[in-house]
Amino acid sequence: MAELLQRFATHQQLLDASPLLNLFTTEPDRARKFSLYAADLSLDFSKHLCNAETLKLFDELAASTQLRAHIEDLFNGAIVNRTEQRPALHTSLRSDAASAPKHDEVAAAQQQMQTLVNALHAQQLQGFSGLPFTDVVNIGIGGSDLGPRFVTTALRHFWNTSVRVHFVANVDPDELTDTLANLNPATTLIITASKSFNTLETLTNTQAARHWLQTAAGEHNVDAHFIAITSNSAKAVAFGIPQSQVFPMWDWVGGRYSLWSAIGLPIAIAVGWDNFHALLQGAAAMDTHYREASFTENMPALLAALEWWYSNYWHAHSALVLPYSHRLRLFPAFLQQLSMESLGKSVDVNGNSVTTHTGLVVWGEPGTNGQHSFMQLLHQGTRFIPVDFIAVAHGESSGDVRQAHLFANCLSQSRALMTGKSLAQVQLELAAAGVDAAEAQALAPHKVHPGNRPSSTILLESLTPARLGALLALYEHKVHALSVFWNINAFDQWGVELGKQSASVIFNAIKTQPDAELDGSTLQLIGDYKSANQ
Repeated sequence: MAELLQRFATHQQLLDASPLLNLFTTEPDRARKFSLYAADLSLDFSKHLCNAETLKLFDELAASTQLRAHIEDLFNGAIVNRTEQRPALHTSLRSDAASAPKHDEVAAAQQQMQTLVNALHAQQLQGFSGLPFTDVVNIGIGGSDLGPRFVTTALRHFWNTSVRVHFVANVDPDELTDTLANLNPATTLIITASKSFNTLETLTNTQAARHWLQTAAGEHNVDAHFIAITSNSAKAVAFGIPQSQVFPMWDWVGGRYSLWSAIGLPIAIAVGWDNFHALLQGAAAMDTHYREASFTENMPALLAALEWWYSNYWHAHSALVLPYSHRLRLFPAFLQQLSMESLGKSVDVNGNSVTTHTGLVVWGEPGTNGQHSFMQLLHQGTRFIPVDFIAVAHGESSGDVRQAHLFANCLSQSRALMTGKSLAQVQLELAAAGVDAAEAQALAPHKVHPGNRPSSTILLESLTPARLGALLALYEHKVHALSVFWNINAFDQWGVELGKQSASVIFNAIKTQPDAELDGSTLQLIGDYKSANQ
C-alpha cells in the first residue's frame, strides 16, 4: 500500500503541472471516455484532474483495500458496524430478492405501510370528530427528518393532494407552533419517528402536539391521531399509541440510511405507494450497479476515489454540491448528514489514529442562487474545492425558456471553473473594449480566473421517483467506498451521542441548581438564560 500511495503522490505532481483544459486538447474524445451511465443516471467526470493512468491507480486502490469484499459484506449482512456489532442492511429495504437478508421483516413492514397509505388516501381513517385525516405532521430529527423531508420536497410534482404532509424537527417551539397554526386538530395525524422513543427533541414536540390535540378534542380520545415509528414499541404503546399503529425500526438500519424503511412513511403518504416503490426500485438498480460493475466503470466507487484523491493529495477540505433544480434544494442538507456523520472519524476500524484527513465538509445551495454568493470564492479564491453539479434536463414546465437558462448556467459554471481566464485573455478583452493602457494594467490582475477547478456533472433526464432513488443510493455507496478507502467505520456516530449526553446534563442544570463541575463559561450562560426567563 505504501508503494501505491507514493505513486499517487508522483502522479499528482504530473497532473498539477498540466492544465485541465489541456487534457481535452490531447484527448478529443475525453468527454465520451470519462462518462458513465447507470440506473438511468449519467455522470460526466471529464472535468476532473484525472487521466487513464489515474483510473488505473484508482483500480489498484480498490483492489488493495479489498473494496469488492467489503461490498459483499455490506449486502450479505456481515457485521460492518463493529463498534455496535451490527450489519448495515439498508440495501435489503429496497431489494425484491427473497434471498436478501431480513426479507420477511421488510416485506411485512412494507405491507403495513401500504395498507395505511391506501387507507389514508381513501379517507378511511378518521380522527376524534369522525372526519378523515387531511394533514400529516412528521415529528423526527436527523435521519428521521432529513431524508423524508428532502424526498417529499423533491417529488412535489407527484404529491397526492388528498393528504398534505408537514415536517417538524427543531425543539425550538416556533417550528411546531408555525406548522400547527394553520391545521385543524380534528383532521391532523401525527407521526413520531424515534428509534428509542426517547429522543429529546422528538418526544418533547410529540408531547406538545398531543396537548394541542387534546385541548381541541376535550373529552374525546386522541390516540387514533398518533403513529409511531420506533424500535421501542412498549414505550410508544405506554404513550397511548395503539400497537396496530406502531411501525418497526431496526438496529441494522442507521438513521441516515433509513428513508427506505418505515421512516419513509411520510414520503409514501405524500406521493402514493406506487411512487414510493419506484423510489425503492431506482435505489435497487444503483445497488446492483455498485455490486457488479468493474471499479473503473463503477459510478459510486469512482466518485469516492476522486474525493479520496482530492482530500489526500490536493488538500481539499470541503466539497460543494450544486443541484440546478429547485426541487432538489434540500439535497445538500441531506448529504451533509449522510457524509459528515459517516466519515467524520479520527480512528480507523481497529481504533488506531488515522494518518490522513477523513471526510470533507459538504455544503451547497441550489443553482443559480449560489452563483450570486459563494461561487466568487470558487472562481477566484485560493481554496481547492471540488464540485458536483446536478442537473435535470427535462423540467416540469416543458418548453419554458427558464429551464434552458438554468441548464446553460449549470454548464457555464462547470466550464468556467475548468477554463478560467488568463491574464493574456483579460488584457486582450480590455484592449478590445478600448480601456486605457494604464487602467488596463491596473485592472487586469483583478479579472484573472485561475481555472483548473475540477467538477462532476450528474444529469437526470427528468426528476422521477426512480431516478431520485438511484441518485440517493449513488451517494450512499460513495460514502461506503470512501470509508473503505480510509479504513473507517461509516455506520456509527458517537459524536452525536456525546452532544445528547451533554445537553441532558445542562438541561438538568437549568432546571435545578447548576452543577459546580461545569465550566465557568457554561455556568455564566446558564445564569444569563435564567435571568432572561425570570
